[in-house]
Amino acid sequence: MTVWQTKDQLTDLLCSLVEYPSITNSNEEIAIIEYLYYILEDRDYYKKRPGHLKLHPLDDGRQLLTALVKKEDAKETLVLISHVDVVGIEDYGSYQNLAFYPRELTQELHKNIEDLPKEAARDLESGKWLFGRGIMDMKAGLTVHLSLLEKAMAGEFDGNIMLVAVPDEEVNSEGMLAALPALAEIRDKEELVYKAALNGEPMFSKYPGDSAYYLYTGSIGKTLPGFLCYGKETHAGEPFGGLNANLMVSYLAQEMELNEAFIEKVGEERTPPPLSLMQRDLKFEYSVQTPQAAVAMYNVLYMKQSINDLNEKLLQAAQRAKAKIINHYHHQASFYLEGTQTSAFHPDITILTYDQLYKEAVDRYGKMEVDRRQNRLVNLRAQGDRDFSTTLVQSLASLCKDISPMIVLFYSPPFYPSVSSHDDPLIQHGAKIAMDYAKETYGEDLEVMEYFTGLSDLSFIGPTSSTSSLSDLTKQMPIHGNGFEWPVEVMESITMPIINIGPLGRDPHQWTERLELSYSFDKLPKILTHVIHEIFKKEKV
Repeated sequence: MTVWQTKDQLTDLLCSLVEYPSITNSNEEIAIIEYLYYILEDRDYYKKRPGHLKLHPLDDGRQLLTALVKKEDAKETLVLISHVDVVGIEDYGSYQNLAFYPRELTQELHKNIEDLPKEAARDLESGKWLFGRGIMDMKAGLTVHLSLLEKAMAGEFDGNIMLVAVPDEEVNSEGMLAALPALAEIRDKEELVYKAALNGEPMFSKYPGDSAYYLYTGSIGKTLPGFLCYGKETHAGEPFGGLNANLMVSYLAQEMELNEAFIEKVGEERTPPPLSLMQRDLKFEYSVQTPQAAVAMYNVLYMKQSINDLNEKLLQAAQRAKAKIINHYHHQASFYLEGTQTSAFHPDITILTYDQLYKEAVDRYGKMEVDRRQNRLVNLRAQGDRDFSTTLVQSLASLCKDISPMIVLFYSPPFYPSVSSHDDPLIQHGAKIAMDYAKETYGEDLEVMEYFTGLSDLSFIGPTSSTSSLSDLTKQMPIHGNGFEWPVEVMESITMPIINIGPLGRDPHQWTERLELSYSFDKLPKILTHVIHEIFKKEKV
């Protein structure tokens, strides 16, 4: 008996998934994985083969799910990757109580359609869209994957299907990182050959009003560079006796935010420019002393360029900011200081990478003392990855404060490697099958893009497209080796071709997030079914 095949059945299943408010790091993020286990363990296939359905714990108490459907003695396996977590709902305002109830929210929006932007209102009036948090990103993709798993249980595919449902994609991708050793273990135990990974992240618009349909043969890379601005404190009554870290970080913001120098172009695809994701001073109590330190972190995306290329651009931005900060200081001092008055403070700014700052501290105090101080911080840690990265850099800066003011470039998690299977013959075949079938059967034009720009867990399982060594990044990452390690060996052992063919939605991470039901639940499952059949056929040639 099939229960996840028609549009209505899939819509019901989707709504049941969305009703779990599985915001990253919430208890409901655990509960939705348990719900998936519950609805699968009752199926005849898993009653007969309970060992093929497993919950895998993460170190922090969360869990991921793997569900294997094995076709007799087949080895070739297609991995379906989905994430269950969603972002928060503060942006929903007065609609927060309905954010996880798609039908009720959509009905309420009909009563208040004037609240919606024009494009969202037009979609709402068409009657083809459902609104709600996580409905597009990415519980619709998970819903379709469950329907494919059901087809596999019915023996439809001439190969194995493995569903992997993970938490934490929206923050650190700890779910996918934990899934890698689980996939390795299952592969070895069941004697599987992983032929490809299929993700169901939704299509992302290239620009406002974009109506094209996309599939992706790779996933964009993301770095999170940070700048620690370590100034020279002074009393507010003597403003030119030091250099305010808030002033320093503000000029960095001007050099970094939306800077076109960071836009990378590959063919007709471009990375979005940088955006600040966090900026604040590190003074936590009020006084009339100026903040000594401030930090900013930026979302910097890449495709094929190296980490060293990015470092050079980041350091150039810091150099430009340095010149403007010093010019600003002297220009403003010229208005305040009269005649023969001069300031005893003459600002210069040292620009360093984290690796250079660490070596500077070691030269002063010795490696044993520097490592002792950092180990002490690790043992006392009560912060998340980003704040703790900042603490480690600030600690080293304070040891070397004689060279302040300084700007220190460093990196924090998360890091998403740029990956691509654009030139892989199997993925090229799958993409062509999808495009041809969509056009011939539905009159839909699917366009192939090399890079999914919304970030995805495929970054940890696909072939890297940059020539960078991971060490180029980790040596500038304070937290690496201080309670955080990249599973490099496992990542390399699980690498496989990747493709992302997902549903049609709009406005991810916005209160107008919505899913178009006709393409997503009438057409997409059939397109994917055809692609999977052809991929398994291709392997037998």
